[in-house]
Amino acid sequence: FRDHQRLTRQAMAEYSVPTYQGMGEVPRAGNDSGGGQLGNAIHCKPHGPNDWIYVVVQEAVWEALAKRIGPEVHHPDLATDPDLAKIADRRKNQAEMWELIGEFALKHTKRELMAILNPLDVPCGPIMSTEDLANDEHVRGRDMWVELDHPQRGKWWNVGMPIKLSDSPALIKRSPTLGEHTDRIMAELGYDAN
Repeated sequence: FRDHQRLTRQAMAEYSVPTYQGMGEVPRAGNDSGGGQLGNAIHCKPHGPNDWIYVVVQEAVWEALAKRIGPEVHHPDLATDPDLAKIADRRKNQAEMWELIGEFALKHTKRELMAILNPLDVPCGPIMSTEDLANDEHVRGRDMWVELDHPQRGKWWNVGMPIKLSDSPALIKRSPTLGEHTDRIMAELGYDAN
């Protein structure tokens, strides 16, 4: 939400790296401005407008992350680099850190990068387009994207209910047609068909 609130601004100087470029009208950089844990959107292979992953670099994962990516970005001593060794240093020099992580990410798709980062306990997740979400096995399996059948519109897909409550399940139904329920509602109010 924080990123979306800033959409009307002309400049976003608080972002350390211009990762929002190439993302269309929706910049996504999360905690890049330094709040909380350092997190950022990173561009991945094949480098299209939808090839982004969000990565959070926590103190506890830095050493393993740096040892994994360092050799591939020609910085084998990345874990002990005095400009990046501690969280305060990384916050101060995060442009350099994000550039190195970004250089590594350009060799991998967002799913490949997740497969590399997950065993290191690096919090990350793909930034998904509407099309990605519509075709995601988990989203469909949880009925968060449901097919409906409308007498005038035909079959179409709609957003389901992502929150599942056992005592009050949500029933996703099509919208009514114009006047479809008029007779029933009028009868409930005490009016007859005349």
